[in-house]
Amino acid sequence: MIKQILQGMVVGIANIIPGVSGGTMMVAMGLYDKLIHAITHLKSEFKESLKLLIPIFVGAGIAIVALSRLFEFLLETYPVPTNFAFCGLIAGSLPFIFKKVKGYTVTVGKIIPFLVFFGIVILMAVMGETSGNAADVSFGIINVVKLFGVGVIAAATMVVPGVSGSMMLMLLGYYDVIIETINDCIDALLKFDIAEILRTAGVLAPFGIGVVIGIFVIAKIVEFIFSKAEIHAYYGIIGLILASPIAILMKTDWSGISVVMIIISVVTFAAGWFTASKLGGE
Repeated sequence: MIKQILQGMVVGIANIIPGVSGGTMMVAMGLYDKLIHAITHLKSEFKESLKLLIPIFVGAGIAIVALSRLFEFLLETYPVPTNFAFCGLIAGSLPFIFKKVKGYTVTVGKIIPFLVFFGIVILMAVMGETSGNAADVSFGIINVVKLFGVGVIAAATMVVPGVSGSMMLMLLGYYDVIIETINDCIDALLKFDIAEILRTAGVLAPFGIGVVIGIFVIAKIVEFIFSKAEIHAYYGIIGLILASPIAILMKTDWSGISVVMIIISVVTFAAGWFTASKLGGE
């Protein structure tokens, strides 16, 4: 139980850091197949599935709550070095994913999913909210529906190895505001501020419901796709990963950049690369 909670914390940390894939961490720890099976067979193997899912989700929740404030601070105060660290984390995970397609001939059928998903990420960066402009999450039917949809998208990317759910939230313009809302909710609970609790619940509830439903729906789809076209699926994942650093840097606030900041950013990139290369190994 304790070991599974700790594994869940690793997954939670991965999911809160843009560029790090919770799915990849699951694979690296030998959890991925078990989790997908537990999620997709929850009804038929209820007790066995819950024995795995509950400690993993508890651990992930603990990590997200504990670290959300740290990453809110880093993104607000040091956006360039922080985003370069994210890019390093993405780059460091690439060798792990490339191993999945090693030895297979490159064909047009494999290049197509690569190009499609590469293009999707870049298009989302161009069309999405710019970094520093928080998405509108004021209470309203449209925003509730949008938050639910964003939750489903985030869940989809959390389940797929090599793809960062938090990175996708960043591209959509919701990462900062979700992190900030989590922190506001924690503060409100500590102060027992009912009005603030209700306000934050209006953001986190539809998003959370979308995440839960998305995980179960997408897990079924992922299980089917990987059983039918595993290599093509990994080419699509590689497209997502390669496009991610470009998209993140497109959305970075470059104001106040200096030579010292660039040097620090190179160091954080290298640190991110090193961390991902160590965490991503099987």
